[in-house]
Amino acid sequence: MNDFKKNTAAKTDTQLETRSDSTLLTTLNTIFGYSQFRAGQAEIIQSLIQGEDNFVLMPTGGGKSLCYQIPALLREGTAIVISPLISLMQDQVQALKANGVAAAFYNSSLNENDAKKTLAKIHSSELKLLYIAPERLLSETFLARLPTMNIALFAIDEAHCVSQ
Repeated sequence: MNDFKKNTAAKTDTQLETRSDSTLLTTLNTIFGYSQFRAGQAEIIQSLIQGEDNFVLMPTGGGKSLCYQIPALLREGTAIVISPLISLMQDQVQALKANGVAAAFYNSSLNENDAKKTLAKIHSSELKLLYIAPERLLSETFLARLPTMNIALFAIDEAHCVSQ
């Protein structure tokens, strides 16, 4: 794995800055294999890199995931992606890992040992993206860990499936 994928350039929240279009395009091409952004993606990504909140509504297949995945790679820490769909988060993590991105999921499909290993990776700053089920996020044990984590951003994927 090259250094770009393991150790992306990052700034602390007080030092966030606009990334050049070439940095964004390089990340898009190198990691995800696309040569250009779809309408609105670059602006959303830039906004997230700067630490701003966003509500992104796009059609299925419109490129929503890239809007939080690229900022996750370019910001310091781990992005927490809340998703109620276990099969979708498993597919996302598999695709990210295939592209050399340090990603994992934390949901009810993990046995106790694998769950502990995933949590250890978060605390050792080995992950850029963690996909987590809402019930795992809201567990007392995970909520107690949040203050000790270096969090790049929070994203809620498939929000229409979250009932509470």
